[in-house]
Amino acid sequence: MSVLIKPIITEKMTADSELYNRYGFVVDTAANKLQIKEAVEATYGVSVSKVRTMNYGPKRKTRFTKTGIQRGQTNVYKKAIVDIAEGDSIDFYSNL
Repeated sequence: MSVLIKPIITEKMTADSELYNRYGFVVDTAANKLQIKEAVEATYGVSVSKVRTMNYGPKRKTRFTKTGIQRGQTNVYKKAIVDIAEGDSIDFYSNL
């Protein structure tokens, strides 16, 4: 099971990483905070001080077309905000 799916690189998370030394990740929905902490420490070689998680449910959408009602939903995902210890940093752009 891969705990970390992808990092969140948005304008808001970039500002948080520069000011408060915290980074965002989309993680596996079954992962707990200890597993997320171990995965970040093993992958990036930093020490994690705090992990906060958020579960996002599906967004349901309905369209009325000439063939009938079309129903769909977006995927469920979990987001983790990870606080890194002072002096450590993660560079997402080093492998490009």
